Amino acid sequence: MGEGGDGSSKPTPYEEALDALSSLITKRSRADTSNNGDCFELLSDYLKILELEEPISQLKIIHVAGTKGKGSTCTFTESILRHCGFRTGLFTSPHLIDVRERFRLDGVDISEEKFLAYFWWCFERLMEKASDGIPMPSYFRFLALLAFKIFAAEEVDVAILEVGLGGKYDATNVVKAPVVCGVSSLGYDHMEILGNTLGAIAGEKAGIFKPGVPALTVPQPDEAMCVLEEKASELNVPLQLVRPLDANLLNGFKLGLEGEHQYVNAGLAIALSSTWLQRTGHLEVPYPEHTTSLPEQFIKGLTATVSLQGRAQIVPDNNESPEDLVFYLDGAHSPESMEICARWFSLSIKGDSQEKILSCQPLDVSRSSHDLVQRKPDGKSRKNSTQILLFNCMSVRDPQLLLPNLMKTCASHGVYFKKALFVPNTSVYNKVGSHSLPATDSQVDLSWQFVLQRVWENLMVGDKAGGDEKSTGAVFEELTDDTEMAVRSCENSAVFPSLPSAIKWLRDSVRKSQSVRFQVLVTGSLHLIGDVLKLIKK
Repeated sequence: MGEGGDGSSKPTPYEEALDALSSLITKRSRADTSNNGDCFELLSDYLKILELEEPISQLKIIHVAGTKGKGSTCTFTESILRHCGFRTGLFTSPHLIDVRERFRLDGVDISEEKFLAYFWWCFERLMEKASDGIPMPSYFRFLALLAFKIFAAEEVDVAILEVGLGGKYDATNVVKAPVVCGVSSLGYDHMEILGNTLGAIAGEKAGIFKPGVPALTVPQPDEAMCVLEEKASELNVPLQLVRPLDANLLNGFKLGLEGEHQYVNAGLAIALSSTWLQRTGHLEVPYPEHTTSLPEQFIKGLTATVSLQGRAQIVPDNNESPEDLVFYLDGAHSPESMEICARWFSLSIKGDSQEKILSCQPLDVSRSSHDLVQRKPDGKSRKNSTQILLFNCMSVRDPQLLLPNLMKTCASHGVYFKKALFVPNTSVYNKVGSHSLPATDSQVDLSWQFVLQRVWENLMVGDKAGGDEKSTGAVFEELTDDTEMAVRSCENSAVFPSLPSAIKWLRDSVRKSQSVRFQVLVTGSLHLIGDVLKLIKK
């Protein structure tokens, strides 16, 4: 913030743009169809206003939908094609810290200068033409339009688009003729919008298929695969099943993103890149699925340090003893992804406790997790480790599906949480940018956090009858400790009124327990991940 003539704070030009962007956010749930700015049919009007119809038709697009792994797939695909020498544009969602994360040119977030120029070019034209019949587009619709403007103006060779939600009615689906489409792993998520069955969800994802355009997918549950095949057949779409990448093809290198599940996403990225190269005239035929070798550029693209914050990311606290407070960040928010997250966390902490210690260097959130670890040089005995869960999820999600999967998967690997901390998100729904974070509100509604806590306590005490506090045997009490924050606490969990108070409690605990290293799994919500990164980045 700058200083005004009267000494008051004056927003920077970037903050002014974020405030304008925030004006497009509505409080309605995404299942609410009453917001005309969310009407898919209006997208053609917005494209005409912005004169983007012809420029979009010239873009050579890779379009990717899915429940899990679509962001990772897009990130791998972008890196492969960039290492092949092409100018790339990548549009993903959501962002965690800065909205510019959504727009990447040649692997780097768009600059503030370029963002401001393209933002106001689009915003002012749409505002000028806005009417009751054609209102300003909603938040995500505007961001998708902005991505098209950026990629067209920057003349990228390839634009990789991650679907925001669903597929058929997503703003990115204004693309009429992509070069190739992909569908990553499918599962149960956003059921209030996409439907309650895997078949219904698959049908929405298959909405990105276009007549005659190759479509690729990974192994899916039978119900989902049947629908994908049916939709593909209706459109005369050649649907190819892609197997996970064989790790031996990387010649001893590690993937740039952590987690066993990334081999599924990497396999899809290889097939998408190969098909794009073939269909744009840069390759005679796509690489066969059972190839015994990969081109050097593909290996470099897959194993390079790529940036995808909040997915299997390990970050030390940027505080006095960063090696003693380590955050394991993963934005898992579906039952299937929660299992994957729990497996990654369990394997990661075992590896760290046996032979690694996190670097004490200042936080650099652009670095991948294996850049943040190194062997302990003095060979001294390691500290005891304690696992803590820091959790929140949207109220439309079912914690009875998420938390059991997390707990059981961790337990199967011998990992048990000492304490679970439940917090509300810090970010507010109607503001974009860190300058808009609210002060801690002592009156914040914690009813949802109490629900999450009760689910956790029920799991911890086993299969005892009932669901209230008496029948579970859990004893809840108001606890005031030296963090000077009142929390509802019990033996296995605590509810904090804010994320900063929970982080302060963790840091205080580290100071008190010099012989213990705290390993904190942060999951359930990408918004929570972003809030944590903002706090520990300071």
